[in-house]
Amino acid sequence: MLRLALYQPDIPQNTGTMIRMAACLGVVVDIVEPAAFDVSDRHFRRAGMDYLERAAVMRHDSFAAFEAWRRKAGHRLILAETDGAVAHLDFAFSPGDIVMVGRESAGVAPEVHQAADAVVHIPMQDGLRSLNVAIAAALVLGEALRQVGGFATPSDGTPPAALPSAGKAGSR
Repeated sequence: MLRLALYQPDIPQNTGTMIRMAACLGVVVDIVEPAAFDVSDRHFRRAGMDYLERAAVMRHDSFAAFEAWRRKAGHRLILAETDGAVAHLDFAFSPGDIVMVGRESAGVAPEVHQAADAVVHIPMQDGLRSLNVAIAAALVLGEALRQVGGFATPSDGTPPAALPSAGKAGSR
């Protein structure tokens, strides 16, 4: 199924919010380190609330480690950036895609752009720069889930089971 990758996140509240969203939607989160904060940060914990324990999070020591894992696993990397070539609404997402968002302060490194299979953007009003990264992730991931039929629809009304934590990949 779809995955959400966070490239070297800067702001713990945004990261907690995105992990909470992913837990609710049954999406695995890949954190490409280094992050600018410790995962024990109180702001991170407050934003993620009790959803952090229900989330499937895989940490990667570097972009190189993430990229090696991704290529071996056969996932496409779809980068969400303000200068993306195609609107996220016009892009054809596939099961197994990884939607990646960049750092709040600096986006992603050039090698991430080069490695991406596609770079999408969210259409916005002229003269406005960008959305909050957690909101952008929600919009792009929501469209991707809609396209691939990835929204959970339990027939008996019970919430979908949490995915187990995936651990940490790569080496330092």
